[in-house]
Amino acid sequence: MQTHFTDAARAQPHIREADRILRTCVHCGFCNATCPTYQLLGDERDGPRGRIYLIKELLESDERDDQVTQETQLHLDRCLTCRNCETTCPSGVEYHKLLDIGRAEVDRRVGRRPGERALRLGLRKALVEPKRFQALLALGQTFRPLAPHDLRDKIPPRQPHRSRRPAPGRHSRRMLILEGCVQPGLAPNTNDATARVLDRLGIGVHAAQEAGCCGAIDYHLNAQQAGRARMRANIDAWWPAIENGCEAIVQTASGCGAFVKEYGDMLADDPAYATKAKRVSELAKDLVEVLRDENLEALSPSVSPQAASTEQDTRPKPRLAFHCPCTLQHAQRLGGAVEGVLERLGFDLTPVRDGHLCCGSAGTYSITQPTLAKRLRDNKLDALEEQAPDTIVTANIGCQTHLNGAGRTPVR
Repeated sequence: MQTHFTDAARAQPHIREADRILRTCVHCGFCNATCPTYQLLGDERDGPRGRIYLIKELLESDERDDQVTQETQLHLDRCLTCRNCETTCPSGVEYHKLLDIGRAEVDRRVGRRPGERALRLGLRKALVEPKRFQALLALGQTFRPLAPHDLRDKIPPRQPHRSRRPAPGRHSRRMLILEGCVQPGLAPNTNDATARVLDRLGIGVHAAQEAGCCGAIDYHLNAQQAGRARMRANIDAWWPAIENGCEAIVQTASGCGAFVKEYGDMLADDPAYATKAKRVSELAKDLVEVLRDENLEALSPSVSPQAASTEQDTRPKPRLAFHCPCTLQHAQRLGGAVEGVLERLGFDLTPVRDGHLCCGSAGTYSITQPTLAKRLRDNKLDALEEQAPDTIVTANIGCQTHLNGAGRTPVR
């Protein structure tokens, strides 16, 4: 794609990066064929190719150009950032980076209505601090029957927290785990279960208490400097363990994993953190990247159907439909990895039509774009339920909560 930036404009790092990305696009339109919002709305401006043109026009325009409007902002806001288009693109366009640049620029020029500003600030304050989120969640669960219907769907019932995690110091192999922001409240047993499984594989897991939100929520709500500050704080929290030989930083929510793997890119221009950020991104692993390389079948008869000998071990396992989160299959390029592990463990997986499409969760998207998110959720559940699975499983807390909100097949 031809661009027309002045030399003065190219002197700005974000314009230089946008110029590089725009020039890789050949505007073939293959991306639109797999874009969930383009399929729903049929508007070129609600597909990746159209949004790329909108961003190009925005960045090339004069600061005083009144053609940059809230309509441009609307079409960029409607993007799920699912990165399906990047999986499809034959030219390797790094669309999500261009979108971050475009969203920040249009917000700077156009601003936002007071209600939108309040919602986005509220999400940033409520979601990124686990203790605050858990207190608000408990309040919401108490008064759930009185909540508006759309909000009620997003408040799951209380889950008992078993809180049994092995001591990490008894193994020579050691890994860090990112506890996450909302997961400890919405699914409090996930990380404990992870620690127990890895303990049986001879891996000690511990959390750096000073580490917090990965930064994705702030960053994708256009508070990018706040997001970078969280990245730096996490790097500082993890670095002593990394220097002491920690072999990986395990993520049990694929959205966090996708973001931490980009720390190196996002802090590449920070001389104090660039090298450390690159190392953190190299060590970041989704849980499935750890499990798939281990000898799971040798753990015990209860894990290996082939070795099962008791009546309990030979009972049929439930039929599962796996929803592969966008952040796992498109951002981390780990499509098929979880399915492979589940099949090794003897589970019966049902085929899922259009498995590449987003469920509509997409971080805070289900709150900022509730109408589109609900349509995408219902379409996804229709596809997941076609073969009548006993349970739907996924690898991201956002997808799990969003799909469960429909009150249909249980999602774990």
